[in-house]
Order: sequence, then structure tokens, then C-alpha cells
Amino acid sequence: MKKAAITRLNILQKAFELIYEKGYLTTSIDEILATTAVTKGAFYYHFKNKDEMGIAIINELLKPSFENTFLKPLTSGGDSIQTIYDMMYEILMDNEILKVEYGCPASNLTQEMAPWNAEFTKALNDLSSEWKEAIINCIENGKKTRNIRSDVKADQVAIFIMSGYWGIRNIGKLNNSKSVYLVYLKQLKDYLESLR
Repeated sequence: MKKAAITRLNILQKAFELIYEKGYLTTSIDEILATTAVTKGAFYYHFKNKDEMGIAIINELLKPSFENTFLKPLTSGGDSIQTIYDMMYEILMDNEILKVEYGCPASNLTQEMAPWNAEFTKALNDLSSEWKEAIINCIENGKKTRNIRSDVKADQVAIFIMSGYWGIRNIGKLNNSKSVYLVYLKQLKDYLESLR
């Protein structure tokens, strides 16, 4: 990797850490520069402005991580009910990047930036749509293998699961405790089992 690419990646990673902890709007370029030890000139060589950097964080850091954590587990085959539950358990209980005290980075950015910035809205909506589609495909596969009832409406189930995830992330952030995740996971398991 060339020096310029390493510098760009360093800016994105350090900026992500600050934004995840403090929020996008309250994180300044000066704070980002202080943690990366790069000059303003170097920052503006890689990004026209803070918002361009924010979009790059979504597309270059969050998206690959999102694919590995939220999408690939849903394509593993087997029992779709168990697959969805296992994915959610892993995301909430075992994932070391997603901190309970900071919530979900994509959800945080959605709440902060989507109302004000069309590029953020599009990038975040792309992530959300990919996850929804992956859940729908997993459910449809479950219907084909007959471990999910044929009358189950996959798109409605996907929205319900996603809404529950984003909601429980916010409750976890408020309580600064994973214990609420366990309550959610128990109810999610019961709900998923009702789809058989």
C-alpha cells in the first residue's frame, strides 16, 4: 500500500473512532487531525471536506465490515430461523467492534445526518437495503426448505427484525448494558420460532 493510501486509511479509521464515540456533528476536523498527526493540507488532499470523508467512512470502512457481519452470515444455509438468530446474537453479544455504549454506527449516522445530507441518506440506505434483502433471501430460502411457513411475508419480517435491532441498540446505549440485549434475543427467538 502506498504512503498516500496509508494516510487516507489512517484518517478514515481515526475519524471513525472519534465519530463513533462522540458523534459526527460534534467531531471536528481539528480533532481528527490531532489524532492522526496529519496536516490540514494532507486531509484536504484526500477529502474536499468533512462530509466527503464521512461518506468515505461509510463506503470504505462500514460497508466491508457490514458485509462480513450482517450479510454473509445470512447466506450460510441451514435452518433459516437459527441462521437469523445466530447472526443477531453474534452482532449484539460477541462483536468486538460494535460497543454497547456507542450503539450502532450506521444507526447513529442515520439519525444525525440522513435528514440533512442526501449523500449520507443514499449511502446509509444502500446498507439498510442490502441487509433487508439478505434477510428476505434467508427467509425465502427457509420457505423453500420448509423450516419457515409458506404464508410468512419475508419483507415484513425483515423490517420487523431490523427495527428491533436498531431499537435495542439505542436502549443498550441508554443503559450502557448488554443485559437488555438478552431480553431482546429471547423475544426474537420466540418470534422467529413462530414463523415455523
